[in-house]
Amino acid sequence: DAIAFFDAFEEAEMPTINLPNPDRSISAYTLSGTPIPFVQHKANDFNRIAYAAAHVVADPLATNDPWLTPAIDWDTTLKFRHRLWDLGLGVAEAMDTAQRGMGLGWAEAQELIRRAQAEARTRDDSLIAYGAGTDHLQPGPDVTIDAIIAAYEEQVGFVEGEGGRVILMASRALAAAAKTPDDYAKVYSRILSQVKQPVVMHWLGEMFDPALAGYWGHVDHDAAMDVCLDVIAANADKVDGIKISLLSAEKEIAMRRRLPASVKMYTGDDFNYAELIAGDNQGYSHALLGIFDAIAPAASAGLAALGKGDEKAFHDLLAPTVPLSRHIFAAPTRFYKTGVVFLAYLNGLQDHFQMIGGQQSTRSVQHLSELFRLADKARVLSDPELAVKRMNAVLNVNSVSA
Repeated sequence: DAIAFFDAFEEAEMPTINLPNPDRSISAYTLSGTPIPFVQHKANDFNRIAYAAAHVVADPLATNDPWLTPAIDWDTTLKFRHRLWDLGLGVAEAMDTAQRGMGLGWAEAQELIRRAQAEARTRDDSLIAYGAGTDHLQPGPDVTIDAIIAAYEEQVGFVEGEGGRVILMASRALAAAAKTPDDYAKVYSRILSQVKQPVVMHWLGEMFDPALAGYWGHVDHDAAMDVCLDVIAANADKVDGIKISLLSAEKEIAMRRRLPASVKMYTGDDFNYAELIAGDNQGYSHALLGIFDAIAPAASAGLAALGKGDEKAFHDLLAPTVPLSRHIFAAPTRFYKTGVVFLAYLNGLQDHFQMIGGQQSTRSVQHLSELFRLADKARVLSDPELAVKRMNAVLNVNSVSA
């Protein structure tokens, strides 16, 4: 079937689209990437655990003020989770990619968690975990460490009450309130001592969220890493793994080599994930990545190849996606969600390019045009004709002639 798929594309003439260039000129671009086919897998086809941090789909016809009140298309949002499971990927739910703290509040996150957990129960291959943090607690000078602990307890309790597994998210309130590294140790040790099953911790760097600068009590990442590793070592039986999102392969590898043997490293590095997942002679990283939402068929195919011992095929599939990911996650990195959703729109996984919080406006037409080119080269435009049609619609509304 896959051979027939490729043969059909080789015989078809690839479409052409007029795209703007950085010098404001417009030139024809002919697509060249043969789409990576959608092939179902099971998670046990892989020798790495791989979560895709999934986005939410806005409801564009709701009567609301998008900057103030999120409206979510639940059916399409949940259908997308099933697509990830069909590819053998896990779902990291209600995380940064779902616009947590950038449009998705705790009230909406609770509804998302309830609905996603109900969907997960309908199948026996649904790997899923849920973000629990303190985002319902507004940071401020009067917020105490005890209040932060109580906020974590509330969200962790909700996730566990729904039967879900916890991803322990970083806390803006803690970053603002902590006076010393000991405050971080106190909060994390208290929460970890209470969890029902081991959690995935998440260290989200300031490039993703400027409010998290100085996390673990140090601006210097190496010093912060020492604090984080001490917390993990003291609570190793309650930590399944840690995801770090610092966009530095060197820092991730250094930390990976210092983890207790029972604790996994989940790469959150959307710049260097391919090499980190492949690993070296001293270990490898599992994955918990926002980019896997956008490149799910490529990620699945690559992981399946790696699971069969074919590292060359793994890199052949994933290496072309890295320039795309680096573009999507370019500074200001927190706006990467726009690129993730734009690819879902181009690929027909949602019918519009709208986002909760009005976040579709965070990237320029030039950025989206380069994203289109890189997505083609990465072979992640599943239907080139549809992608061209939808790209033209976006260009037209921005007065770029087709």
